[in-house]
Amino acid sequence: MHEGFTLWFTGLSGAGKSTLAQRIATHLRARDYKVEVLDGDEVRTNLSKGLGFSKEDRDTNIRRIGYVAKLLSRNGVVAITAAISPYREIRDEVRASIPNFVEVFVKCPLEELVRRDVKGLYKRALAGEIQGFTGVSDPYEEPLNPEVTVETDRETAEESTRKILRCLAAKGLIAETDLPPA
Repeated sequence: MHEGFTLWFTGLSGAGKSTLAQRIATHLRARDYKVEVLDGDEVRTNLSKGLGFSKEDRDTNIRRIGYVAKLLSRNGVVAITAAISPYREIRDEVRASIPNFVEVFVKCPLEELVRRDVKGLYKRALAGEIQGFTGVSDPYEEPLNPEVTVETDRETAEESTRKILRCLAAKGLIAETDLPPA
């Protein structure tokens, strides 16, 4: 049985957190790891229903995700979270409560996020139609020391996935034999 750990994806909306989380999950499941993905949108629908987007509500949402990730990882599951988690203090609080916590900063410039924005949310936020939009009218505090930074405007999804898996192997959380062929 594999040891559990938490892989915490953070980054702006549309940066690629969910895409990379699913790629990692698929890769690890194929190698017999128990994996659960806690996606920000799904968590808000189920675990955090009724919470808004005030700082207090966002912090509560992240603490809930962190608590579930902690329970999963201590029971041998790879808990993969994909939520914006905009505030460094709360991410660090969650980090301190979970052994084997790996933070992945999914970095992408605002211009690229606006270009990719299929739902038009950035355009509306930049026009002032959406208030409290992270990265536009609400802060996003980049991690200071993430274990991995992927730059989704410069790397393919495959390159970012390999970079994350190499980090997990270097930390001893997955076996070297579980890395994809080069």
